[in-house]
Amino acid sequence: MKPQIGISEEHLKKSISILSSTLANEMTLYVKTRKFHWNVSGESFMELHKLFEAQYNQMEVSIDEIAERINKLGEKTIGTMKEFTELTIIKETSNQYPCQKEMIQELLGDHETVVIQLRKDIESCADENKDAGTIDFLTKLMEQHETTAWILRRYLS
Repeated sequence: MKPQIGISEEHLKKSISILSSTLANEMTLYVKTRKFHWNVSGESFMELHKLFEAQYNQMEVSIDEIAERINKLGEKTIGTMKEFTELTIIKETSNQYPCQKEMIQELLGDHETVVIQLRKDIESCADENKDAGTIDFLTKLMEQHETTAWILRRYLS
């Protein structure tokens, strides 16, 4: 049964498409952050190990919320690595194990990429889809990524 929430079916589909891409970005960044958590070593090992763990735990909550938002808008949620890979804008680093500073730089760049994309998506949801709920949802997610980027940037200052 399609939701009757004051948003046209066409606009719902556009919001769902945006949310599916957002989910793919979040999943890819989640996996990358876990990889760095598992493989960080060196002088600040424990600090970064815990930092990355806190970050992927936060993303895990966001991932579930994004999936539920897609369901609220009346669609099934994607859930395979193939689907995520096809939709993500985050670049993966297979067979590469960077040093601590490079891990931080890479994650910082990824979070900033997500922030930029979310700003565009928020604008689309406002101008085209008239979907205030998704605008609010994406704005909160963007703010989380801004905070994470700020924390990572501080390590590089």
